[in-house]
Amino acid sequence: MPFPEQYKAELISAIESIDLAQVDAAIQVLAKARDERRHIFTCGNGGSASTASHFATDIVKGASFGRTDRFRIMALTDSLSTMTAYSNDVSYECVYVEQLKNFAEPGDVLIAVSGSGNSPNVLRAVEYANSIGCRTIGLSGRDGGCLGKIAQLNLQVKHPHMGRIEDGHMIILHMIGYYFMDAEQAQSPE
Repeated sequence: MPFPEQYKAELISAIESIDLAQVDAAIQVLAKARDERRHIFTCGNGGSASTASHFATDIVKGASFGRTDRFRIMALTDSLSTMTAYSNDVSYECVYVEQLKNFAEPGDVLIAVSGSGNSPNVLRAVEYANSIGCRTIGLSGRDGGCLGKIAQLNLQVKHPHMGRIEDGHMIILHMIGYYFMDAEQAQSPE
């Protein structure tokens, strides 16, 4: 089997592992956060940092522009100077939790992305968010890792390959984002 065909087959298998009821539950959490004017934060490392940032962009622009009800979303991954200051002066494990201590309030939402589910800085952010009464959504892979256990809602791509996990995470976040950009708009009375 040629590699592209093999990759596609494995990607389809990874997508099939996604629990769509959990995705719908995440949509409801974010709709409530928007309606209550809560803040939504995203974080991750490496490819997951890019996924977190991409999702925030989709929501802050695509699901908010030209609308009365707008999302208040921020990717904690996007403040490079803040992240490198904490990494250099304190530790990399605190780069997200310390930002949450500045901005997060009870009722806000944290979306934490980790393919392994075991990234220490992501786990510390989720632990803190849980401790102050935030809603936490984890995007994990493989067996869910520690993130799957501590996030209040775990959106898991049950596949061993990091590339397919990251692909699956982007698909999940596009399902969520495009619900607000396309499906919700189509349901609105004019």
